[in-house]
Amino acid sequence: MKILFHHRIASRDGQAVHMEELLAALAAQGHATVLVGPPGLTETSFGGSSRLVDRIRRIMPAAAFELLEVAYNVKAFLRLRTAVRRHKPDIIYERFSLFLFAGVWVRRLSGLPVLLEVNSPLYEERASNDRLKLHFLGRWAQRMVWNNVDWVLPVTHVLARTVAASGVPAARIAVIPNGVNTGRFGNPPDTEAARRALGLKPGMVLGFAGFIRDWNALHRVVDFIAGHGAHYDLHFLVVGDGPARAALLRHAETRGVADRVTVTGIVGRDDVARYVSAFDIALLPGLTPYSSPLKLFEYMYLRRAIVAPDTENIREILTDGHDGVLFDPGRPGGMEAALLRLCGDAGLRARLGIEAHRTIDEKSLTWSGNAERVVKLAEAALRGGPAKCPAGVSGHGRPHSIGRCRYR
Repeated sequence: MKILFHHRIASRDGQAVHMEELLAALAAQGHATVLVGPPGLTETSFGGSSRLVDRIRRIMPAAAFELLEVAYNVKAFLRLRTAVRRHKPDIIYERFSLFLFAGVWVRRLSGLPVLLEVNSPLYEERASNDRLKLHFLGRWAQRMVWNNVDWVLPVTHVLARTVAASGVPAARIAVIPNGVNTGRFGNPPDTEAARRALGLKPGMVLGFAGFIRDWNALHRVVDFIAGHGAHYDLHFLVVGDGPARAALLRHAETRGVADRVTVTGIVGRDDVARYVSAFDIALLPGLTPYSSPLKLFEYMYLRRAIVAPDTENIREILTDGHDGVLFDPGRPGGMEAALLRLCGDAGLRARLGIEAHRTIDEKSLTWSGNAERVVKLAEAALRGGPAKCPAGVSGHGRPHSIGRCRYR
């Protein structure tokens, strides 16, 4: 199959990882892929973004920038239409961006099926962060795009409900969470070797991998180390960078544990495994309620003991006490109690890590598995009928509608 992947990504972060891993998995299975989008992305280093877009966003009033996003569709449409004529793909796979209509327009013009990957409800997200001014236009744009493609692919069932509330029939919604590249993470060092290679002293390592933002709640981990670090000989290893890095390090200094906190800065994708392998406990202190965190699947594959919020999107993947320890994010001290439980029980940490790795296999939570699901959906769209549930999911409700499938 020839798949044209359309996007409007300007930052080389988690969204680019999703795109690149899925493209690589499709190519490994023998499918031809064509990437269509802003050409500067492939030249941007990991963790970076388009300087031009960042500058325009800073100096331009928010409403004017949103109108510029709408106007961008002219360029995007011409680029996409040219790519369709040149490459003659079987389908278009598009990553959802608010105010991006080009895929819908080309679908109407060419008749090509469009599969739309949705990672967040961007209208609600931007509106809640007070970054959106043209609310009516944003709400209309999201609803219009979601309702004018062949398949909508949200990354969680929580997000699928938002899609369905916009009028998309359940039979055209297929939940495909993020995954892990088993080839990239397949031969990690053991925990002690990983620590020695990173120059970490003996002790217990609490770890977090990803971009450092305020809502990650990493300051709570610093507070935990301030209270219990000496007793358990704890060190906090943060693998990544982000806008809240300076504030996190200042907080560690204030709490007197700066020597127990290490922030690596941006780490290349091929090096992540050797850092995460140094963790005794892998953390997800805070997250958005509809997300499918990339780091979660990497933690699981690398057999880390995971502490995460007891939220619906996490429960779609993990079971408390079986392959992770979940805490009530609304209960003061919930995360800290979960950490104390794991810090004092090496056997539990080992068992949770083994079961988390097994869950990856049982639910086929890999980019390879996701590529297979995408192809089955594409084949169904080309046939004009429903598809059978892909590997790793089972029927729920209508037995042959992927929109009604769920993970085992």
